[in-house]
Amino acid sequence: MLGSPRPGRENPRLDFDVIIIGGGINGAGIARDAALRGLRTCLLEQDDLCGATSRWCSRLVHGGLRYLEFAEFGLVRESLREREVLLRTAPHLVRPLPLLIPLLAGARRGPATVRAGMWLYDLLSAGKSLPSHRMLDAAATRREMPGLEVDGLRGAAGYHDAQVRFPERLVLENLLAARAAGADIRLRTVAERVLVEAGCVSGVLLRDLRRGTTGTLAAPLVVNAAGPWVDRLLGSLAGQRQRRYIGGSKGTHLVTGPLPGLGASACYAEAAADGRPFFIIPWNGMTLIGTTDIAFDGDPGAVHSDPAEVDYLLAEARRLFPAAGLSRDAVHYSYVGVRPLPAAAGKDQAAITRRHQLRHHRNLARGLYSVIGGKLTTYRSLAAQVVDRLARRSGRDLAACSTHREALPGALADPVPLAADITARTGLDGAVAARLVGLYGSRADAVAALVARDPALGASLGSAHAIAAEIVFAFEEEMATSLADCLMRRTMLGLEADLGAGVLDGALRVAAEQLGWDAARCMAERTGFLVETAALRRPLQR
Repeated sequence: MLGSPRPGRENPRLDFDVIIIGGGINGAGIARDAALRGLRTCLLEQDDLCGATSRWCSRLVHGGLRYLEFAEFGLVRESLREREVLLRTAPHLVRPLPLLIPLLAGARRGPATVRAGMWLYDLLSAGKSLPSHRMLDAAATRREMPGLEVDGLRGAAGYHDAQVRFPERLVLENLLAARAAGADIRLRTVAERVLVEAGCVSGVLLRDLRRGTTGTLAAPLVVNAAGPWVDRLLGSLAGQRQRRYIGGSKGTHLVTGPLPGLGASACYAEAAADGRPFFIIPWNGMTLIGTTDIAFDGDPGAVHSDPAEVDYLLAEARRLFPAAGLSRDAVHYSYVGVRPLPAAAGKDQAAITRRHQLRHHRNLARGLYSVIGGKLTTYRSLAAQVVDRLARRSGRDLAACSTHREALPGALADPVPLAADITARTGLDGAVAARLVGLYGSRADAVAALVARDPALGASLGSAHAIAAEIVFAFEEEMATSLADCLMRRTMLGLEADLGAGVLDGALRVAAEQLGWDAARCMAERTGFLVETAALRRPLQR
């Protein structure tokens, strides 16, 4: 059907101009950019959106301070630029985060090294909106972070990066923007194989997991943005002859209660055991500790944390904050993700570049591209580069990239007026309104509109200041198809300290009353949700 090495402009036999495989941050960003520029775009995701690497991360939007050690100045500069873009275009999701780097006697990175790194970090982020670094003596450090009682404390370096509390929402809003621009978003749809005719991509064979059906979509361009599953898709074409592109790295994080003495800043420290930098971060009213960096070449869908990783992170956090008494009992849950780094046999994990690569597999099928690696922070610039390549390949005269200035759907600089307005219009408690605006940004107005039409949807789900309208909104407006989708990747209630236990019955009651779920559906959805949350507790069990 498509023998030409340069696809036609508006071929009526094609379903789409481009099919993107993978619903993490890179796939979502590419879909948004492609659709905004006028490409007929389809995204396929085998599970729910943001189901793997993009969510199981340190939840930071950062320049990559440690990449300076490997002279990756271009990557740091790009990351710092993209941090500014996200602070401007998604202020409801990405917020400034102060950090302290303790300066310890005998550390591998001494005060002079850290000071030089801070100076260079500021230089590479010239024109930034965040404050420049500052150096603190030991007394000032203890005032800001009183729980930091480690031996040999000489002081600290203070600087700012940014935090995305819920990457799940960042992915969702990119997909919502893509859909609004005309993209077709298909969740729980597996790309079984890329179809090839005369050496060129002709489409994708797919399987719809919800309907149990198979089919094909015709398109001359396919972007493999499947993260740690990139090689699996390529293997369906190349078989045993395929080279390996992904060298997975497993990263584990722990979620504990608020850490006494941490304060408002995150702690970015050097592990005593191996010198690896790790974070202790205030997050969602709790504390996030991570991460590990362990080579992993297994099934990304079956990855799990080892007890030794949990013990390693607890030991390092205890060393810095001994009075906190951290133990396994203090951990609410843990999570693990696989970083899809470029394969680099024999290279130390920490030294493998985090810069993304885009491969055109001409030897397999002209028009097939794979995204290798990448960071949450740089997803937007990655997407722009990918769509630029697609434009050249297609011969289309596309609109220029606009995502550096286009705000995401819920962008809201000041949440206070909207929260007050929601309370005035609906009678919702101020804490409920604040939660809605904090989670949905300007789109909280649409959630409140459901309550205005049906006051029963203002009822509490049981905890966390969450209300019934959020369940309805997740299914009607945010592409949720299961209770786990709703609680884990839309309302984010499944990532509270109790893993959503306090809202489970209330959410099911709303689904039965508002969505028409019968008893069998409610039971199946409860089971599916509990299976997903149980996996987050499993590494803590001896």
